[in-house]
Amino acid sequence: MNDTQTPIEHDENEHDDNEILDITILDDDAADDEGAIAESAFDRPGRWYIVHTFAGHEKKVIGALNNIIKSRELTDQIYEIYLPEEDVTEFKSGKKVTVAKRMFPSYLLIRCEPDPEIFYVIGSTPGVTGFVGAEKTRPTALTRREVDNIIRPQVEGVEVPVAKRRLPTHEFEINDTVQIKSGPFATFSGHVAEINEDQLKVKVLVDIFGRETPVELEFTQITKL
Repeated sequence: MNDTQTPIEHDENEHDDNEILDITILDDDAADDEGAIAESAFDRPGRWYIVHTFAGHEKKVIGALNNIIKSRELTDQIYEIYLPEEDVTEFKSGKKVTVAKRMFPSYLLIRCEPDPEIFYVIGSTPGVTGFVGAEKTRPTALTRREVDNIIRPQVEGVEVPVAKRRLPTHEFEINDTVQIKSGPFATFSGHVAEINEDQLKVKVLVDIFGRETPVELEFTQITKL
């Protein structure tokens, strides 16, 4: 995974969970062979929130928000901006190339203090359409489970590996209704929009936070309904 983020290190804090999604953890291992505890991004100061941007404006929003943080000296209130990306192998001109692709197009994760003024600063940043949550002035924070499934816990700087999957087989067609079996959106259902036979992957349109969002998955991660 290739993640774009703006981290500022602080002491760890605990938070109460406030669930908004039913997400199944793919790999529950939280320690290495010597018993070291995995560091969860959830334990960093502040709370994690999801922000929606105009399509293709994720990095523009990151740049604009970083400028605001610097000019208004908000580093002790807005701690981190995280753009989930993953390395994907593609075939171009007959050659394999690895490119970084958005895991959740038009969405950013932001770790900040749960302060209405900070929510206003973030929400009014050019390119931001709003927070994910029931109320505009009080967005819904992510739970530990949700954070850990997007930002894999670390053990001494090494990302905890996900579970090994079986070799995939092709059994899907365009417009098939499928259910996701593993990963951050386990139990979600959607429709197959694209099939990549070379990579043995499919693109599924899933209703995420009230918007239809394309999610790229391996054949072994979904099942027909």
